[in-house]
Amino acid sequence: MADENETSDLELEAVASLPGVTGARRELGELVVDVGRDAGRALLSRLRDEFAFAQVMDICGVDYPQRQPRFDVVYNLLSVSRNQRLRVIVQTDEATPVQSVSTVWPCATWWEREVWDLFGVSFEGLADHRRILTDYNFEGHPLRKDFPLTGYVEVHYDDERKEVVYDKVRLTQEFRNFDFLSPWEGMTSLPGDEKAHGGGK
Repeated sequence: MADENETSDLELEAVASLPGVTGARRELGELVVDVGRDAGRALLSRLRDEFAFAQVMDICGVDYPQRQPRFDVVYNLLSVSRNQRLRVIVQTDEATPVQSVSTVWPCATWWEREVWDLFGVSFEGLADHRRILTDYNFEGHPLRKDFPLTGYVEVHYDDERKEVVYDKVRLTQEFRNFDFLSPWEGMTSLPGDEKAHGGGK
């Protein structure tokens, strides 16, 4: 057990000492690394080549609207040969692109397009910034926390015009408020109590 902990500490120290790393820690047994925005591609290349994190399993975005910079771009890496995972986190804002890693892992193109589409984070060096999950005329980025629940427009097929059209959102019913209070906690009287108090006949 001591040997495992020693190895883990050495690995954490080795990753923490890499250029561009601003913080390194272990969470639930996995390495988590914070990286400066301008060092992302070079660092991820080193993690692939020198630390055997040969696969990027996922790239995703996280939105913290009250924080500056607002977004995290999270890279989930896997080393099959070492049976280890590593999470790399790069922070950015709405205006500043993150370096694309599509030259390091060609499959990253898909995920970077997804982050662009859903969060509006752009990638420097990404050849294809087309939307991938929403349609091409979609307004806004739907996974931002400030995106309205109903969106801005809705799309439907107009049978009279024989084409797909965009309209402002029209709700067929108003938002409903649900009372999630337990009946055992919220009820101050039960049906039939009025008889006990002389109110019923």
